[in-house]
Amino acid sequence: MNYQDIIRWLKCPPGPEVYPLRDRADQIRQQYVGDAVHLRGLVELSNICSRNCLYCGIRRDNQAITRYRLTADEVLDCARKAVDFGFGTLVLQGGEDPGLSKDFIGELISLIKSETNLAVTLSLGERKVDEWAAWREAGADRYLLRFETSNSQLFNYIHPPRDGHAPCDRISMLKTLQSLGYETGSGVMIGIPGQTYEDLARDIELFGELSLDMIGVGPFIPHPQTPLGAGQVSDAGIDQVPGSVEMGLRVLALARIVCPGANIPSTTAFATLDRQAGREMGLCWGANVVMPNLTPLQYRKLYEIYPSKAASTETAEESRDAAFRQIEHLGRTPGSGRGDSPHHLQQTTTSKRKEG
Repeated sequence: MNYQDIIRWLKCPPGPEVYPLRDRADQIRQQYVGDAVHLRGLVELSNICSRNCLYCGIRRDNQAITRYRLTADEVLDCARKAVDFGFGTLVLQGGEDPGLSKDFIGELISLIKSETNLAVTLSLGERKVDEWAAWREAGADRYLLRFETSNSQLFNYIHPPRDGHAPCDRISMLKTLQSLGYETGSGVMIGIPGQTYEDLARDIELFGELSLDMIGVGPFIPHPQTPLGAGQVSDAGIDQVPGSVEMGLRVLALARIVCPGANIPSTTAFATLDRQAGREMGLCWGANVVMPNLTPLQYRKLYEIYPSKAASTETAEESRDAAFRQIEHLGRTPGSGRGDSPHHLQQTTTSKRKEG
């Protein structure tokens, strides 16, 4: 699919005219990754963050939230629960918290690996190469670092660098993660104030160019206690992309077509904007992963990157049961095992053959 095709689908009028995109993405999903829906147990490690992103509720300058960081024992309890639930992966997500140090995360990964057969996915933001290397050595399998938008000017505006630091190049970082052997994921927000259709089409092209193993996309939902949530932006004169479920589904479908063997979740943002059907619709437009939340309930509401986040009041068991019901309703089956990306497995096999 070329750039002009992507633009055409992004700008296609809503309704029946866009259904062929959904059907094509669903067929490709079935062909390349099958009908299984893989479940990842999500653990939100910490809402402490050194960054001051203009849209995120856990930004450094938000004084209205109570900060927390899970202990190793609390995380291990979540890992055991993931095993009991039959999940194949534990996702450790958090703000850019200095307390989530190289040693702490490395030891945590080692403990999880010593007790379970779970794959470990990390989503801990921009880090030093030696940290990524140490965590990979400790047994981490995957790393998710969303580039959010390929428009560098827009990215640097909504995602200011740490004080005294130059802006980081997340595209270069993703390539570093790939070189370290991580199953590597990225993604974007849809409907960032100032984002054009041309920006978004370039984002989707970049998924393919980066040869991603995992892709996470979702509508932009700013937190009210942030500059963007308070409306401090001017996007006059541009062809603004809407931050809607409908546009998010189109991007999800296009991501599946561009990267057919990637693992693609139906993200919480879809479920937040459409409580009844958001997650199920994502699974119909090309997604093959859902991420039930295992974070202890007393911390769940505190990890409020955007308001009214879905599943923030559910127990781990309720989150699991809701996911199973949605999968069953669609006539799909829960995945078994680690659920590694078919694309990553193929790349690894090809690389070993060349080495041999």
